[in-house]
Amino acid sequence: MKDAIQERLNNRGQVGIGTLIVFIAMVLVAAIAAGVLINTAGFLQSKSEQTGQDSTAQVSNRVEVVSGFGNVTNNEQVDYINLTVMRGSGSDDINLSTATIEWIGPNKAKTLVAGNMSQADATSAGTGTPGSSNYFNVSDIKDEDASAPVLNSQDDRFTISMNATAISAQSLQEGQTVELKLTTQYGAVTLYRANIPQSLSQESAVTV
Repeated sequence: MKDAIQERLNNRGQVGIGTLIVFIAMVLVAAIAAGVLINTAGFLQSKSEQTGQDSTAQVSNRVEVVSGFGNVTNNEQVDYINLTVMRGSGSDDINLSTATIEWIGPNKAKTLVAGNMSQADATSAGTGTPGSSNYFNVSDIKDEDASAPVLNSQDDRFTISMNATAISAQSLQEGQTVELKLTTQYGAVTLYRANIPQSLSQESAVTV
């Protein structure tokens, strides 16, 4: 009788130990799963925050065009286009030396980078054509802290100059249009359409 009772107690002890082992294993699995979920949630949160910041920067960190004008030659053609720009409302500092401008004109489409307007390049060197066919110039109009070419104040006003004759291999004619797409270092885009007036007669400069 005693032997039967002792055997039954031993069996219960073994079952209890087995149950404890299973329970511990379940706790460990749950802990590992929870750790994976927490890490994944943290990674996704970080990625979503970064994506949100990038999206905000692409929307807010843009340049605003205050005005545009073209220089009229004696032949009644526009050889230079100049844009007066400022920092967009709520944007961070914008370095125009790292910006690009996509020029889509009646004769040419190309991407311009900041550079020296007198600088000859592969397409203009030795041809007698003015340089700057791949460049735009940045100069300051109002820049109290001499930050040019960085727009670091809402009061800054800079001029972006483009040599239309060099870019398009000929000057712009009456009634022609150039589409300009300025992209900052943040990826923010400003679109501007420069429309040459239908008549350039007796003009030295025109609003575009």
